[in-house]
Amino acid sequence: MIQFKKSLIDTWQWAERDFREYPLRFILEIFAWIMSIGCAVVLAVTVPTPPWLILYPTFIVQCGIFAWAAWSRGSVGMLSNYLLLVAIDTVALIRIINI
Repeated sequence: MIQFKKSLIDTWQWAERDFREYPLRFILEIFAWIMSIGCAVVLAVTVPTPPWLILYPTFIVQCGIFAWAAWSRGSVGMLSNYLLLVAIDTVALIRIINI
């Protein structure tokens, strides 16, 4: 229990440092995270016919935010991941629009 409490305190302190270092990035990452969770919930609730014309643009925006945040942190792996997701989701959105 003591280790768990210490981990929570350490995580909270890390988040506070992250906010102080770059408040805009912190807020945008939280916003993108909320968008991501929202998309997952909408997808789960609306299967088998999810509203792709709403979900794909939202996926693209949140992945773009995460890509920028990864770039601002200097994280090549995360930047590559989110840029690839932006590309994949953009292709999917274009395919849906052209159907």
